[in-house]
Amino acid sequence: MPSKRPLVVLVSAGLMAGCAVGPDYQRPALSLSEGFLGQAAVDARPARADAEFSTWWSGFGDPQLTRFVSLALEQNLDLAQASARIAQARSGLGAANAALLPSGTVNGQAARAYQSIETPLGQVLNATPDFDRYGNSYEANLGASWELDVFGGLRRGREAALAEYQASQAGAAATRLAVAAQTADTYLAIRGLQGRIAVARQQVRTQEDLLATIQLLQGQGLAADMQVHQASGALAQVRASVPVLETGLDAAMNALDVLLGAQPGTHRAELAEAVDLPQAPRIAASGSPGDLLRRRPDLIVAERRLAASNARIGAAVAEYYPKFSLSGLIGSATSVSGGNLFSSGASQMSGVLGLRWRLFDFGRIDAQIDLAKGQEAEQLAAYRLAALRATEDVENAFSALVRREDQAKLLEQGVDSLSRARQASFEAYQQGVVSLIEVLQADESLLRASDARVQARTESTRAAVAAFKALGGGWNAAESLARN
Repeated sequence: MPSKRPLVVLVSAGLMAGCAVGPDYQRPALSLSEGFLGQAAVDARPARADAEFSTWWSGFGDPQLTRFVSLALEQNLDLAQASARIAQARSGLGAANAALLPSGTVNGQAARAYQSIETPLGQVLNATPDFDRYGNSYEANLGASWELDVFGGLRRGREAALAEYQASQAGAAATRLAVAAQTADTYLAIRGLQGRIAVARQQVRTQEDLLATIQLLQGQGLAADMQVHQASGALAQVRASVPVLETGLDAAMNALDVLLGAQPGTHRAELAEAVDLPQAPRIAASGSPGDLLRRRPDLIVAERRLAASNARIGAAVAEYYPKFSLSGLIGSATSVSGGNLFSSGASQMSGVLGLRWRLFDFGRIDAQIDLAKGQEAEQLAAYRLAALRATEDVENAFSALVRREDQAKLLEQGVDSLSRARQASFEAYQQGVVSLIEVLQADESLLRASDARVQARTESTRAAVAAFKALGGGWNAAESLARN
């Protein structure tokens, strides 16, 4: 008995110290700038309404846009998959927690046997006075076992499972953010395409009026057949642009339905009436690149996976050390009758202190540790790269927002000037001062400028969506992540 004392002391000391082998996780410090390069230009935009960062889509002031985003967040199937991944990670965390606790089992059995007397054993027993060939046995036991996490391998496993669970939560938030942004972006693309179609159809009407005027002049002998053909060809060219735009519009409407978890065509009637593009709200409280590390869910995913890989190093290192376990059993067993099962004579119990040590397997353990360290290095590089790309996303979105708004303003002026120029050229043509070619060229320039203006407005509004997404808007980190 005294020889067991050193082992007991070792186990007790390990449990009291609560040590866990392997490196303790420290969030890596990243070298990021103090502000965004495009922040000043974004702040200098004309004053407009602010948007609540967690529900930025409502800041566009378009009830239909807000409704579609809300529907997507309720019905989108990518979000359903993300929720299922959270449930899977939660079960993994539950298993890791359970591994730290004792486990118990209850078992019982009752058996009846009939002994053959033709076997050697049966012949011996048959020679025994009062031998009964029938035999009964009854047993009921309560068992328990517990692996003592002396060196922290199980605790490191729990750390990894917890980090993976938190990563799954952040991953669901990232999916939510992406779905909201993609829904808003698709809706704005639809409105932009409708605006471009309206411009093209307006130009068709203008060209039709021009053709009618030329045909009238032809009937009066004031216009040649060539001029009719020129006007007719220009009209056909403008008309041909409409089906291309309508094809893109159909595809965008179908994409929106899929985002909403509905069959393509479900919401087409609601979108049939074209409306003006909503104005993008002001982007306030964008913070610094360092704030993205706490706000963008995809960066939280990368950081939590890094923490999980760090914990797995400790779990691998723990394999160097012995594993201790306690197990015990208490119960009753009898072969007389069931009534004697719980008598004092039928009682039984046992206790075991187990030891398992991979003493001659250190080469394989070394390989497992190297693998875990390599995985951690990969996750660290992935985290750093994700942070850089997040900053890049913000800078690109800020640049597109400001530049596209500037472009739209310039094109607005250009369209006004080209509209006056077209009217002047048409009047000059009627007076015989200029040729029809100049009128058609003025029409083409006006069409290109008007179409470019609608595209610039659309892209600037979509850039605002991209900026909110890049900044991590659309969720509340404090409410959505469990840090325990």
